[in-house]
Amino acid sequence: MEDRFLTAQDAAAELGVSLATLYAYASRGMLRSEPVPGDPRARRYPWKDVLRLKDKKELRKDPEKAAPKALSWGAPVLESAITLVQDGKLYYRGRNAVELARSASVEEVAALIWTGDPADAERLFQEQPPILPSWMAPLFGPELSPVERCQVALPLAGALDLAGWDLRPAAIPATGARILRFLAGTAAGRPASGSIAATLQEGWAADRPEAAGPIGSALILAADHELNVSAFTARCVASAGSSPYDVVIAGLAALKGARHGGHTERVGAIFREAKSAAGARQALADRLRRGEEIPGFGQTLYPGGDPRGAALLDLAAGIAPGSPALDCARALVEAAWELIREHPTIDFGLVTLSHALGLPERTPLALFALGRTIGWIGHAIEEYGQGRLIRPRAAYVGEMPEGA
Repeated sequence: MEDRFLTAQDAAAELGVSLATLYAYASRGMLRSEPVPGDPRARRYPWKDVLRLKDKKELRKDPEKAAPKALSWGAPVLESAITLVQDGKLYYRGRNAVELARSASVEEVAALIWTGDPADAERLFQEQPPILPSWMAPLFGPELSPVERCQVALPLAGALDLAGWDLRPAAIPATGARILRFLAGTAAGRPASGSIAATLQEGWAADRPEAAGPIGSALILAADHELNVSAFTARCVASAGSSPYDVVIAGLAALKGARHGGHTERVGAIFREAKSAAGARQALADRLRRGEEIPGFGQTLYPGGDPRGAALLDLAAGIAPGSPALDCARALVEAAWELIREHPTIDFGLVTLSHALGLPERTPLALFALGRTIGWIGHAIEEYGQGRLIRPRAAYVGEMPEGA
């Protein structure tokens, strides 16, 4: 399996098919192949692609055996036209997400994901979001994080926005725009005004107007990532016919978990343990000695490095080149590669950028949540169009009834 490729013979053997069938798979686009360096007449096959195709074949032949694998980085379980992860890159509707983060606005990327056309942004984001009653203001004290404020406020906003129950295809993107604007204002602690990125910058870094650009780029990089746990949760809720507000409420609950977006809190802990660049290597080594994982490094879908994490580190370097937080982040990246041979993830990048910009505590998760709201709405739009209820079966392994 040199260089993570299989020969044609090995790939055919792994799949249990003849060479002719293997070549047919490749010609139909079911399996990628490329010329073997030094021998252009021979082809080689990425071993991960071969394993994915093998999983698909097993799923068709024996669903009960193959289905559990699909729940954890396994074979695809449903179709989506939103996000593609391929060859170490991330694409939204066929467009490179890192390039979009450099050139497009949050609103344009939202429109791209929701309707397929970035030009729809101006039309979608012209409506005002719901306005909460004044008696709710005391509920948003400093003890609540930005995401917790959103979790408190969003159910009432959904109750006030009766148009949110209009699930016709043309209406849902406009509802998504109102939700996103509402969440941005709630997270920023001020009424939404101007763009999403500007609203957050004015609330979190009022004296740094130049922070709006990197904040917007971070939201775009976090917008979607295929069928992660919060996206699948969003699709399940949408399949029940719930409103887009309920979809986002469910997505927030899933994202907040420590194994998903809440991972940013654990990344923040290693920054606190390191304190500075000088303490970075020791902080990671101490974690290894205690038998603990090092959060923020290593992403299964990107063995060569998470492009979102790399892009966020570049943004931090561009906005705050002399920041002690950036120096600490670089030292942590260097130490992590030396100790565990892993690259930084989006979680690490969000924490680094937040520190470099001097944003309030616990904003990395808020950036993640606000960006990912775009994806949740996109998945909901797709699921509403399916007209189905997602209802998998469970394999019963408990005590059998008497006489059964």
